[in-house]
Amino acid sequence: MPLHPEAQRIIDRTGVQDQGEAPQLDAAAMREGFRLAWTMPDDLQPVGNVVDTVFPGPAGDVPVRVYTPEGEGPFPAFIWFHGGGWTIGSLDENEVSCRAVCAGAGAVVVSVDYRLAPENPFPAAADDAYAAFLWVHENAAALSVDASRLAVGGESAGGNLAAVVALKARDLNGPRLSLQVLVSPVLGHPDDGRASYRDCSEGYFLSKEGMDWFFTQYPRNASDLDDPYLLPLRSKDLSGLAPALVVEAEYDVLRDEGVEYAEALKAAGNQVELAVFDGMIHGFFGLLALELAEVSGVRARVVEALRSAYVKGAQ
Repeated sequence: MPLHPEAQRIIDRTGVQDQGEAPQLDAAAMREGFRLAWTMPDDLQPVGNVVDTVFPGPAGDVPVRVYTPEGEGPFPAFIWFHGGGWTIGSLDENEVSCRAVCAGAGAVVVSVDYRLAPENPFPAAADDAYAAFLWVHENAAALSVDASRLAVGGESAGGNLAAVVALKARDLNGPRLSLQVLVSPVLGHPDDGRASYRDCSEGYFLSKEGMDWFFTQYPRNASDLDDPYLLPLRSKDLSGLAPALVVEAEYDVLRDEGVEYAEALKAAGNQVELAVFDGMIHGFFGLLALELAEVSGVRARVVEALRSAYVKGAQ
């Protein structure tokens, strides 16, 4: 279908100055521009409590923002990883969606400010993401969390990290995951030849040029691209993974790799739900939540999947 009118308005307003369309800038300049482009809304959805804290990560303290719902715990938990090509972004841009999931799913949401490249290249972000998952499990009582009902999720590079956490949880005999929520995840490489990279290469907020730039920042070298903890589609074994909700936008260079990953997960015997939202562009769940999450219905879909997974986890 055509672009949703709200998505078209965003593209017209921004002039398609997406997250990565300025490879002449260094990462620090990209982060500053991204920060200045984001304004925290005044009327944030209320939740029971919001606390900024840190946990001891693999290379020092990792900041997290913990959203706790109203009521008495223990609550299920959702560990969330922001997007930004492993290079830019912070906790703030996902404030709206984290609060919405906290209230809607009745879950403690732990938003993770993992280390960014290029100062901290692969596998720093992946290591921090898995450490955050373990920290929530090990400190469940202090966080008012039910350790038997844990889910992970993220958008874009954050979706990549959520998929990696699910892989590592299986490989390292980690805690059980109720669900992995992969929103427009990075799972393959821009030069793998998928049609969405051709059809949506420019003009739809996130471009191939932008993704190419991010891939100059996070991997240390070409051999990293063969590591499934960087690109999960490189995995030779996708069996035995947590149930997955894979969410894609129709007009996104990353669309086809998400569809391919969902199909591969299903072929490997995993429980998978794939949802492709017509007329939407990249960032429609978290980054552009104020303008697109409600009109697309993606937020309700994620909350529904989490609530269902948590019920199954409690049985």
